[in-house]
Amino acid sequence: MLDWKSAGAAALLAGALAMPATAQEYPDRDISNVVVWAAGGGTDTLNRLISAEMQEGLGVNINVSNRTGGVGGSVGMSYVHSQPADGYTLAGISESVVTAGIQGGWDQRMDVWDFFLVGGSPEIISVSANAPYQTLDELIAAAREAPGTIRAGASAAGSIHHLNLLALQKGTGTEFNFIPYTGSAPAQNAAISGEVTLVVTSLAEQQQLIQAKRLRPLAMLVADATELPDIGTVPSAFDAHPGLTETLPVKQAIGLAVRADTPDDVKAKLVSAFDAAMATDAVVEWAADNHYTLSGLTGEEASAEMNRLESLFAWTLEDLGAATVSPEKLGIPRP
Repeated sequence: MLDWKSAGAAALLAGALAMPATAQEYPDRDISNVVVWAAGGGTDTLNRLISAEMQEGLGVNINVSNRTGGVGGSVGMSYVHSQPADGYTLAGISESVVTAGIQGGWDQRMDVWDFFLVGGSPEIISVSANAPYQTLDELIAAAREAPGTIRAGASAAGSIHHLNLLALQKGTGTEFNFIPYTGSAPAQNAAISGEVTLVVTSLAEQQQLIQAKRLRPLAMLVADATELPDIGTVPSAFDAHPGLTETLPVKQAIGLAVRADTPDDVKAKLVSAFDAAMATDAVVEWAADNHYTLSGLTGEEASAEMNRLESLFAWTLEDLGAATVSPEKLGIPRP
C-alpha cells in the first residue's frame, strides 16, 4: 500500500502528464532566411547583414541560404510560402519578386506576404573594361547601327535590372541581346569576362568592380549624376536621353518577407528585431559606404510600397510587351 507521500507524488505526476503541453515562446529555435536570388548579389548581401543584426534581438541564429530559379524569384518564394506560417522561414526578397505573377511563375498577388523593407541602391549601366564604348551615347549609337547584336547582362527576366534594360531600350530606340542570369553577381562576372558587353545592376553591387577598373560606368539610370572616388562623375542617362523619364527611374526595395497569415505576436517580434537592426551602426554605416538609401518600412507602409511596385512593374512590363500574363487577369490595378 502507498503511504500518503507516495500517493501525493503519484497524483502530482498524473496531473502533470494530463496537462496540455505549453507552447514555447517564439523564437525557441533557429530561423531560416531563404534568399530568392543568387549568392553575392545585392539582395543576398543585404539580407545577410540585416539577418546578422536581427538575430541579436531575437536570441537565435538566422541561417541564410539561397534558393534561385524560376522567374521573379518564384522558386524561392514558392518554397517559403509552402512552409508553416510560424515565423521560422523568411524570404529574402527584392522589389523584383512583384513580377513573378506576370512572368507566369506565381499565381498570387503580393498581399500574401508581410514585408520588412531595408532599402535600395540606384541603378547603373556599365560595360566591360575592354569594351570600345567610353560613353552611353557611343553605346547607343552602336546598338542602333546593329540592333540585337550587343549582349546585355542582367538578373532574371522580370527583375528590376531587366526592367531597367527594357526601359533603356524603349527610351533610346535600341535593341540589345538580353542574357538573363540568376542574380546580379553572375551578370557582373559575365561582363568582366566579356561574355556580355554591358550590365545593368545597382551601384552598390558594381562599386567595387568599378573602383578596381574591371567595369567602366557609363550612366546612372536615375535623375542625378553620382561622384565616385578616383572615377569622377557618372552622368545621368536622362541628360542625353530625356525620353527615359517615361519609364524610369524604377528603384530597389530589398528586404525580408514572412507569410501574411503568420500570428500577429510573431510578426510583432520580427518587427521589433528588424527596427532595432535598422538602427545599428553596422547597418547605418554599411548603407552610407555602399550607396544605399534606407527605408525601414514594415506593416501597412511596407505593404503599400510593394503593392505600388507590383502595379508599376506589372504594367510597365505589359506596356513594353514583356509580360507573359496580363496584370488585369491577376487583378493588378494600373498605377
